[in-house]
Amino acid sequence: MSYTAWIISIGNELLIGKTVNTNAAWLARKFTLLGYDVKRIITIPDSEEDEVEVFRDAIRRGIRVVVSTGGLGPTFDDKTSEYLAEALNRRYVLNDDALRMVVETFKSKGLELTEPRLKQAKMPEGAKPLPNPVGTAPGIWVEEGNTIIIALPGVPAEMMGIFENYVEPKLREIGPKLHFVERSITVKGVPEADLAPIIERGMKMSNRIYIKSHPKGHEIKAPLVEIHVYVSSEDVKSAEGEVNRIINYLMSSVREKGGEVLSA
Repeated sequence: MSYTAWIISIGNELLIGKTVNTNAAWLARKFTLLGYDVKRIITIPDSEEDEVEVFRDAIRRGIRVVVSTGGLGPTFDDKTSEYLAEALNRRYVLNDDALRMVVETFKSKGLELTEPRLKQAKMPEGAKPLPNPVGTAPGIWVEEGNTIIIALPGVPAEMMGIFENYVEPKLREIGPKLHFVERSITVKGVPEADLAPIIERGMKMSNRIYIKSHPKGHEIKAPLVEIHVYVSSEDVKSAEGEVNRIINYLMSSVREKGGEVLSA
């Protein structure tokens, strides 16, 4: 089985630069550490056409896990659950378990259960609600063929709370048994362009390793570059040994170029 993942960020506020998309970076890191291969991070507006198409596209491509953030709130443009039902060709229904969660949440806060708030208990038929330990809108877990679709609120604290408490344990249970091993070094005095052939040779030393340079300073006047090395493997000892071997090669090569390794 291919353990691929897509991250879908939903919201006009992301596309106009009003809100910084921290959710996508956080989720990508989580998926990577769980051993999943994140293939795409997509940002789309609060639009029926865009949301329906992206969910259907993920299913067509056989993506194992799709996580969306945003569009689960009580406002007029929060329609991710409704559009997800359309994408799955399922009825958009009031979920009994979700209703209990929503009623309990608003009751505990002493707030009235209005029609817009009640909407947060509606989801695709056959979906499972995920308790929200921080806010009011439950998350959604629904499966279609080999694809798992998880819809989470866009508020970072709510998204993280649901993911860490309910989504992450399940994804770890059903996911790949891989270990993600990484190390970085920071290089001073060697421009990124001069590091390129060194990195290319390092990549050829292993068919599992990935090496990426990240410039931190001025390319000519004050070159400062972070080199990140990582590998995913079922054998953590083997992965650690492989990463350490590449790091040692990189440090030696950098020093031969007259560069300085500031951290390793």
